[in-house]
Amino acid sequence: MTTTVTPTLRAGDRDREAAAGLLGQALAQGYLGMAEYEARLQAAFAAQTTPELRGLTADLPISALRRNDPRRVAARRAAARRSVHIHLAAYLSMVVIVLTVWLVVGLSVGAWYFWPVWPILGAGIGVVTHALPIRNAFPSPCRARRYREMAFQQPKFE
Repeated sequence: MTTTVTPTLRAGDRDREAAAGLLGQALAQGYLGMAEYEARLQAAFAAQTTPELRGLTADLPISALRRNDPRRVAARRAAARRSVHIHLAAYLSMVVIVLTVWLVVGLSVGAWYFWPVWPILGAGIGVVTHALPIRNAFPSPCRARRYREMAFQQPKFE
């Protein structure tokens, strides 16, 4: 009769730090109290195997913790703003090219109809429709604080 032993992987410092990071996010987002956080954190740094670490975070909503991670939100905000900046740079270079072509044609042929208004207007609408949803999806910290303050103000009835 042979018994099979399932090997458990030993936990490394990186694994312990990842578990501690998840516990810290759970504390910050209100899933853990301070006493429970401290107990789990001590257990995380004392853990020898990965199943012990998994047991410390098994009852936490890991996907919600990662989705609401402030670092991840800041990275998404930076990427979205960078995409608007790239779109704006491409738009401005197109405006310069179109105006240069219009000026050269006007000086050489004498046709002064301002046709660049149409591509400038069309592409400008594209830039605005790209920038507005991003501005509303990722409000600046000052604007977000102002909205929170307005939401919690008591209405004044006179």
